This record gives sequence, structure tokens and C-alpha cells, in this order.
Amino acid sequence: MTDKLDLEAYFRRIGYDGPREPDRGTLRALHRLHPMAIPFENLHTLMGQRVALDPASLQRKLIQDRRGGYCFEHNTLFAEVLESLGFEVETLSARVVFNHEGEPAGPRTHMVLLVRLGERTYVCDVGFGGLTLTGPLLLEADIEQTTPHERFRLVHADSIFRLQAMLGDAWRTLYLFDLQTQLPIDFEVANHYVSTHPDSFFLTTLLVARPVTDCRYGLFNNELTVRPAAGATDRRTLQSVGELRDALTDVFGINLPDDPELRTALARVIDRAQG
Repeated sequence: MTDKLDLEAYFRRIGYDGPREPDRGTLRALHRLHPMAIPFENLHTLMGQRVALDPASLQRKLIQDRRGGYCFEHNTLFAEVLESLGFEVETLSARVVFNHEGEPAGPRTHMVLLVRLGERTYVCDVGFGGLTLTGPLLLEADIEQTTPHERFRLVHADSIFRLQAMLGDAWRTLYLFDLQTQLPIDFEVANHYVSTHPDSFFLTTLLVARPVTDCRYGLFNNELTVRPAAGATDRRTLQSVGELRDALTDVFGINLPDDPELRTALARVIDRAQG
């Protein structure tokens, strides 16, 4: 496959047939559709396989093979799409603190995009798992910003931005970032750590997520969560490899690879959950 991005195939993949001008309307539409069509998932690392970030590999996996990926894959592809349309894009790294607040700081293992439109700059991120943004945010601190899903805000102090989401009735910090531009090699290093280091939970934990119009779906190991925009969250424990496979295909829309290691990896998920 050529390294040249097949924009038409990408647009078919996410169901977009709108304008191609590099403006706010196009950015908002693509940012909403991308995570709804291409799920967050880490099956590659769970199977012990290399995660490649080159353009041909990303197109093959996320577009042609109708798989998903994690942040480096999603945001690398999304940046390439935006740049192909004429957007000005910068890549940043972030330190995830969600569900780890108060613990020692971890490495910068998340990728974030900045998109400049005239005098305005937007934070874009189509690859943050169960709380992936479904709309761009103005790079402006201390204002509440709505998206098609949750409300978000940025808090700024000592050159660090905190991305926070309103969950229930409280603001929760998802990650921290600054404005130092990162190069592709920086993400290759971070991707190597996330996909191979024995302390990386991506090697032992199944994480899948996909927002749809009126709710978010999430899978943490064998616990399937449906969180509607209004109403109570529903949780269901999946008891077998077959139920996991059904959820991955029917709920998250993943075209599962024909690889015997997948069944082995999913069996390990069930065994650990039930052990």
C-alpha cells in the first residue's frame, strides 16, 4: 500500500461527505465522526504484536481492515487527514493522570493535537479511550466547553494545561500537557514503551471504547459498559471468549483479525477476570 493517504477511503470509513475546506465546520464534523466510526482498542498489544505508526500501516489497519487503535494510531492518522486538507497541525505529548491522581507521575504516553485556524487554536484528540473528545476545544483556559458528549474545560498554571471533564457533578482531570511540539521520533519512543514495556497495562488489559450519538460504549477486560447521555449506566460481565468476540464485533464494530493468537489473548482476559 502506498504511503499517500487515501482521503476518499478515510471519508468512506467515517461516513463523511461534507465540505473539504480547512475551516471550523469541517474540523468539528471530522472530529465527531472519527471516534464514532473507528474504535479505540488495543488488541495488537494484547496479542504481543508490534504497533506501527507509519502511514501505510495506519491506513491498512484503521481504514482498510476496519480495526481500531490507541492514541498514537488515531491521532497520527487524524493529523495526516487534517494536514491533507490544509489545516495547520502540531503534535504534543501528554501525561495521563485520570484514575491515577495523587500517585507518582507516569511517563508522557499520550498524543494530543493542536490545530490552528486563523487567530484561534484548538485542542483535538480522537484517541483517549472511554472519554475521547468528540469535538475540538478552544485552547482557552477556565471556560466550560460543550462537545457532542461531555462538557470539558482547560485549566492552565505554570505552563501546564489540565484537560478536565465534567463527570457526574465533579471535574476530573484526564491528562496534563504543555505546548512543546513533539516530533515523530518522540512518539515512536513512547509507542515502543506502551506496546512493549512489561509495566505497560496495554499488554495485559483489554481496553475498547466507542462513542455513538447518544451514549458511550466501553469494555474494560470483560466488563461491558453502556453509558447513555441521560439515564443510568449499564454494566454487564462477559463470561466467555465468544461473548467478548460478539461485543467486539457487534458493539464496537471491529473486524476481528483471523489470528489464532486473538483467541489466546481473549482467553487470558477471561481467565484473569475469573481467577
